[in-house]
Amino acid sequence: MLEAGAVTIRAAEPSDADAIAALYNQGIAERQATFETRPREPKEIRAWFEPGLPFLVATGDDERVIGFARVSPYSDRCVYEGVGEHGVYVDARARGRGVGRRLLDALAAEAERRGMYKLTSRVFTTNAASLAAHRAAGFEEIGVQRRHGKLDGDWKDCVLVERLLGPAA
Repeated sequence: MLEAGAVTIRAAEPSDADAIAALYNQGIAERQATFETRPREPKEIRAWFEPGLPFLVATGDDERVIGFARVSPYSDRCVYEGVGEHGVYVDARARGRGVGRRLLDALAAEAERRGMYKLTSRVFTTNAASLAAHRAAGFEEIGVQRRHGKLDGDWKDCVLVERLLGPAA
């Protein structure tokens, strides 16, 4: 467990790619946050930086990255231009301190500031911590997508979560 202390949320920078890759790879290894199974390299993370879309990190007292949240395009269809798919990952040693909720709150605020009207994601039904963080950050559970995909040969169900922003809220 990391020391309880100040957490700072700031815009992610390409120089954070090593730390973000480590956190994402932790999530891949734990098999509770993504269907991905192949670890990512920092150069792949640098490709995640998309102009106009929020990408945030949380840092602890020592300025080390302990979590990240990002928005990616939901669809390339113009009707969904204000909708973003999001993900949030927190270092296992920093969990239980509200870092995920703070990242989600900040991500929603930044997405709204950039003119987005909805954030959405799918959370494994078995990921109680992520579901709790989403609830605490004002996301609603819209439904369960049964057998949404297989991970290591097993079907996984996903809870569809969303948070309306700005005029849509």
